[in-house]
Amino acid sequence: MNWQEIPAALLEGFRDGMVIPAHPLALDQQRRLDPRRQKALTRYYIDAGAGGLAVGVHTTQFAIRENGLYRPVLEIAAETAAAWSNRPVMKIAGAVGRTVQALEEARTARALGYHAVLLGLAALKGASEDELVEHCAAVAREMPVIGFYLQTAVGGMPLSARFWERFARIENVIGIKVAPFNRYATLDVIKGVAAAGALRRIALYTGNDDHIVLDLILPFHSEAGEARFSGGLLGHWCVWTRPAVELLAKCKAARRAPAVAKELLALDSAVTDCNAAFFDAANNFHGVIAGCHEVLRRQGLLAGRWCIDPKEDLSPGQAEAIDRVYRLYPELNDDAFVAANLERWLAT
Repeated sequence: MNWQEIPAALLEGFRDGMVIPAHPLALDQQRRLDPRRQKALTRYYIDAGAGGLAVGVHTTQFAIRENGLYRPVLEIAAETAAAWSNRPVMKIAGAVGRTVQALEEARTARALGYHAVLLGLAALKGASEDELVEHCAAVAREMPVIGFYLQTAVGGMPLSARFWERFARIENVIGIKVAPFNRYATLDVIKGVAAAGALRRIALYTGNDDHIVLDLILPFHSEAGEARFSGGLLGHWCVWTRPAVELLAKCKAARRAPAVAKELLALDSAVTDCNAAFFDAANNFHGVIAGCHEVLRRQGLLAGRWCIDPKEDLSPGQAEAIDRVYRLYPELNDDAFVAANLERWLAT
């Protein structure tokens, strides 16, 4: 599948910038897939205004693969999105592992109607730059690819500006999720894409959950001209998604304005403060998935915060940290929106 096969309006929307939540995994108390609540999450994101869904990614839990859930979870999201709304949704599937596994996952995603894969490279630690580029090119021969610069705290590896230049020269690359949680590394991606002359073809998506608002507002200068982040493909945006859609709209408007309102700039630290609680930054992100689950549990979208691994849960003090950001930033939650629609989303 070539990027030119993506519906033109959908590709244009992706390049202009979307809210793309990283889709969580709904489990029951026995840690088995809960299809009813899995569907409810997809319906929530669509009704909240998300432009796309990223499924089978870190927030969905990489262990779905060892538990036979990769295809069923991708299938539920694709079928639910198609049945729930006539609005086209950008469907992105996570693809990980060595080349054989990543190719198989790309083929599965393509068969299920996904538009692109978000390609994780953590399994190739220790590989040479040539090997990394060839791996990416092999997957791109199957499907459009979105690169993924994952932070080292959760399994990523440092990647040079030269790597990103070579990656950006792969014709079937349509985007990069920039999530190193490091400003120098973020600039390396922009330098690489600019050096490849690919700033128009490749959409930059922030995955820097610690710097969301400023990533979405600020221009970046390069020798090839101005670069900007189009939108966000974020684990953080799997919760409080409706305000995230409103936030992206404000950021887009600010890009066209002669000055940025200080109230919007102040949201950068507020959103980062919320992210620190949800992602458990105080404990090196141990409770990152459980923290997002806890917010969704409080809203009623999930029945509990269960993860595939019983050892994954909130860290000591994390629940209190979530309480604190609820109190401090009530305008950033969408509890009322969820409450008004929850029964409809949970209907079979």
